[in-house]
Amino acid sequence: MIRARHTRARRSTVPLLLLCSVLALAACGADNAGNQPADPASPSASGAASASDAASASGSPSAGGTPGPTASPSQPAPASAAATSLTVDFMADGQNTTDTWTLQCDGAAPLPGSNVPDPAAACAALAEQGAALFAEADRNAMCTQNIVGMQRAHVTGTVNGEAVDTSFALTDGCQISRWERLTGLLGPAEGTF
Repeated sequence: MIRARHTRARRSTVPLLLLCSVLALAACGADNAGNQPADPASPSASGAASASDAASASGSPSAGGTPGPTASPSQPAPASAAATSLTVDFMADGQNTTDTWTLQCDGAAPLPGSNVPDPAAACAALAEQGAALFAEADRNAMCTQNIVGMQRAHVTGTVNGEAVDTSFALTDGCQISRWERLTGLLGPAEGTF
């Protein structure tokens, strides 16, 4: 009788553990890399996403402790400016700006004077996915706690007329993933200490 009770308990525990593992892994891969984000105005967009988007837009700290992007989609770029015009302040030591790069794109093509690490790759990625590439990780995401390096980057400007003002770091798995989506703009996510 006791043996049967233990067997039943094990049988019900294994599926529960498996379900928890699947949910945890699903949370890790929820960065929508390569996918367009849900339209916040659509009925299918979740309320939780709206709340985290509002927190990010207000500049409140994200789970990693860095301020979120302050994007205002209603601010169009000046008519004479490129559709995408960004400035990157790169901090090799994580604190002091060591390089300042600029990127201007006309669609997927970089304009002369763009000096980010790979202007063509950066413009192609931005033309395909727009300002969504600058989104902070979900506040509820479980991020690996690994640090690749001390480097940081601060990006300001516009992407297809949408204002961008956000920071990048190599301080945890979620931040590293954000950086890796924009290696053409920020350089490889290969940090140094």
